Amino acid sequence: SVQPEFEAMRPRGVTNHMSRIWIPDEPLSSNEDFENLMDNIRKEWDDALLRVMTCSPDYLVMGMSSETFWGGLARANELRAHMMELTGLRVAMGSDACQAAIRCYGDIKRIGVLTPYWPVADANVKLFLEDCGFEVVAIKGLCCESPRAMAHVNEKVMLDALLELNEYDVEALVQCGTNLAMARLAGEAEKWLKKPVIAINTATYWYAMRDNGMDDAIDGFGSLMTDFRELPKLYFEKLKEQSHNG
Repeated sequence: SVQPEFEAMRPRGVTNHMSRIWIPDEPLSSNEDFENLMDNIRKEWDDALLRVMTCSPDYLVMGMSSETFWGGLARANELRAHMMELTGLRVAMGSDACQAAIRCYGDIKRIGVLTPYWPVADANVKLFLEDCGFEVVAIKGLCCESPRAMAHVNEKVMLDALLELNEYDVEALVQCGTNLAMARLAGEAEKWLKKPVIAINTATYWYAMRDNGMDDAIDGFGSLMTDFRELPKLYFEKLKEQSHNG
C-alpha cells in the first residue's frame, strides 16, 4: 500500500524511488509469529536502504513503520540515528511523523489507535506514543493473518474500527501500519467524526515534504495535507531534547 499512496501524494517536481524490504509472506497467528516477522524485517533493513542509495536520493522516507515504534522513544531515536549515519540523509519515519502530526492539532492528549498488528506490536506502538506524552485510551489491532493480508483489509472493517475507537471519547484517531491502506479514508473520516484522523502514510509523506521546505497542499488526504504547511515548532523542540537525552 505504501507505494501507491505515496505516489498519489507526490507534488509536482518530486520523484519517488522505491526499494523494497524483502520478507517472506508467512502466516501470522500469534505474537511469536509477529516477532519472527520483525526479525525478518531487521535482517533486510540495511540492505534495502543501501539499494535505494544507488539512485542518489536527496532524502529518505521510511515506508515501513512497526520497527520505528519498537522499544519506545529511546529506541526510535537510535534507529533514526542509525539510518542517518548509514545513508548520510535526513529521514522521515512513521513514529516521528505521527507524533509531529498529532501536535499540529493543539494540545491533544487522548488518542485512539488502529493497527493491522498483533498485541505484541500494539504494545510497542502504545509505548512509543506514551513516551511522547500522549494517553493511548484505546488501541484496536486487526490481527491480520499475514503481511500481505494487511493490504487487503477493506474500508468497512476500518470504518467499523474507527467508530469503535471513537466511542472512547478520544481527541484524535491515529492509524499505524503502513501496509494498511487508509490514507484517503482517513481524510474522509475526519469530516464526519469532526476530529483529526491521521493515517501513517499521510503523516510520513507530509513530514517528508515539510522537512524539505515544500508547502504544497495535496487534496484528498485530510486537513494534515491541506492546512498544515510546516512541522510544528513544539515537535522540533521535543526532537532536539530527545536527541540530547538519548
